[in-house]
Amino acid sequence: MARAKRVSKGNTTTECHNVLDGMAKVFRVKQSGKVWQFRMYIAEEQKTYRKSLKTSDLDTAKERARKAGTKIISDVIAGKKIFGLKLQDAIDYYLDYRDKNHVAVGSITAERLVTIKSGLKHLVTILGGETRISELDANTLKNYKRKRLEVAKAADVTIRNEQAMLNHFMRFLYEENLSHFSEFRFEKIRIIKDDVGKRDTFTFDEYKQLTRFMNSKQYCKEKGISDDVRREREFVKNYVLISTNTCMRVGELRQLKWSDLIKLEKGKDDNDVQTVWAYINIRAETSKVRASRRVIARGGEYFQRIKQLQKYSDSSHYIFSALDSTAQFSARRWAMHWDLLMSGIGIDRSSWKDRNLTWYSLRHFGITCRVTAGVNVVDLADMAGTSISHIEKTYYHSRDAHKLAQASKTFSMNDYLGKENMVGNE
Repeated sequence: MARAKRVSKGNTTTECHNVLDGMAKVFRVKQSGKVWQFRMYIAEEQKTYRKSLKTSDLDTAKERARKAGTKIISDVIAGKKIFGLKLQDAIDYYLDYRDKNHVAVGSITAERLVTIKSGLKHLVTILGGETRISELDANTLKNYKRKRLEVAKAADVTIRNEQAMLNHFMRFLYEENLSHFSEFRFEKIRIIKDDVGKRDTFTFDEYKQLTRFMNSKQYCKEKGISDDVRREREFVKNYVLISTNTCMRVGELRQLKWSDLIKLEKGKDDNDVQTVWAYINIRAETSKVRASRRVIARGGEYFQRIKQLQKYSDSSHYIFSALDSTAQFSARRWAMHWDLLMSGIGIDRSSWKDRNLTWYSLRHFGITCRVTAGVNVVDLADMAGTSISHIEKTYYHSRDAHKLAQASKTFSMNDYLGKENMVGNE
């Protein structure tokens, strides 16, 4: 929100004192009553800096004025702008820097930059894009959580992550001599242990409804839809199934190229069911954790179906590109199809937004299925490209079925100690 335009109430000075050998002044005006004001002319920017000293005591006012003036002189010598950029201009400068220096060399993914951009949009909503960086101070966002929740709902973990991102932004401006402070002071957010890493995903019944809907006459087989619409829905359906089977992150999956699909191999699972195994290489530059890994997952037939739908499928082309071009499938179309899928299984927009059900939830559901199936946590962490502790904290702790299975496990030492020596034997 833009700041209201200041209306002059007059500037009749009633009392004035020099500080710093006349470089700055403390003064009173009728409109401020007994409260002392500070004024200093910044020759380098040809503007006068002015603020309230928030005291009616002259000695205190002079001391605060000396500190403020000394800080300004120091900042000017260091080349820092006192009035500086507008917030929106500073954000654009920062995003351009991250894009050219970090995304371009693979330090962060393009998807991560989108997340950063989204977080900074919240900052603009809270403070206003026209706000000058020089008008901010370390305490401007002290109660950021309250201000952020007025913009939109967000979990405490999300807000804490945003705060870290905002301070990275401010440190960048400080190092570029565009800000006079390096980070905001936020009120601490206490995160309950069980909320760390908590993920929103589908229930088993909801996912069953989803697969049924995608195969129903209301989706790919709907009467009256064009061939292009049918092809695109088939494409999205296979994406859903691949996402759940591979447990890949959204960014990793959507940046896959056909060259990353190492091979498809027919085989059988542990229930002797015929399947097609997909051997996938995930490149470090597309991974959130910046580490490459190889995934072997069932569902290779879904890749085969997508290849039949695609017009461009050379090794250098994206697997999930627009059907009739080499460009990636657009974010707008992904959003449109997600809305359609959720509506199709009876979850309205407000509900899935409140639950934070997104394309990312398919990864979480896939991992949850493997936890329930009893997959070794080490193997699962390797497949998902995350830490063992993250898998344990995020998925195992919330699975009652897994807890019951663990509680039901027994270990007998009869063969070693003899029945009469068993602990608890009566």
